[in-house]
Amino acid sequence: MTGDNETEKPAAGTIIEVRVTPNASREQVTRDGARFVIRVTAPPEDGKANKAVTRLLAKALGVAPSRLTLLRGATGRDKQFRLD
Repeated sequence: MTGDNETEKPAAGTIIEVRVTPNASREQVTRDGARFVIRVTAPPEDGKANKAVTRLLAKALGVAPSRLTLLRGATGRDKQFRLD
């Protein structure tokens, strides 16, 4: 993850906006303002990309993947997660 607040963990209940690029050549997490931009190598089929996004986002935030809930965007590139 890149940005100035890398060590700051968000509070429970925080809504996190994410833009996803599946089938990328490499996995990467960056910030574009308040939104995360995540590139995953997984294809967007059978939830594989969503699982990879959840794993990478959790790692970038320093939380367990089980603490992230996908609220919107299960089948789209723009997603919204809640930190539980």
